[in-house]
Amino acid sequence: MATGARSDAVDLRCYPHEVLAVVLSVRDGRLCVLLWKRARAPFRGRWALPGGGVEPDERLREAIARHLAVKVDVRELAHREQLATHSAVDRDPRSRVLATAYLGLVPADIDPALPGDTAWQAVDDLPALAFDHGFFVGAAVERLRAKLSYTNIGFALAPRAFPISELRDIVSAALGYEVGATNLTRVLTRRQMIESTRRTAPSGQAGGRPATLYRFATRQLTVTDPFAVLKPPH
Repeated sequence: MATGARSDAVDLRCYPHEVLAVVLSVRDGRLCVLLWKRARAPFRGRWALPGGGVEPDERLREAIARHLAVKVDVRELAHREQLATHSAVDRDPRSRVLATAYLGLVPADIDPALPGDTAWQAVDDLPALAFDHGFFVGAAVERLRAKLSYTNIGFALAPRAFPISELRDIVSAALGYEVGATNLTRVLTRRQMIESTRRTAPSGQAGGRPATLYRFATRQLTVTDPFAVLKPPH
């Protein structure tokens, strides 16, 4: 689980290369990013992405796993991939620092234990961010929304078993616009992305026919249609 260790302790020393994590998840019906509030200059009091310096003997993936462990249990990430590198000479006011960001996804039904300085923030209502972290968040959201069109990346946002209505709400939140349940089911079944678990969800207080539970056919990232594009309704 995440610990209360201060990830801004590395601010006492500036590294030539740092890694950042853009961890996205659907929380309470909104696409959110994991941020922590800085307690040191520069940008004291602003929100920032988890991350920090890369040690001389570390690979990038090892460094991001180490820094993420301070904020969230890395085992709760259903997917992680390298996102982008920024090399602007003035992105850090202290010295020249390259930054490589990773995109991470947490399923909506996982509730990681977070330190007190860390919180989920809606991507469509972000506070002022430190450094150039806003650009990384924007790139991550754009990457996720594009991949929802042509891959099965939705598995990393959804529970292992779900009714179609729940998946529709998760995908709609991730895309930023409403998606019809019927069309979503048709597209995903035609691409063999989801399958029935042959189980049903418990009936609610209103009763009615229990909803069928589905699951993603694989929880490994695969390209399902390289020419597909999901566009918001006109």
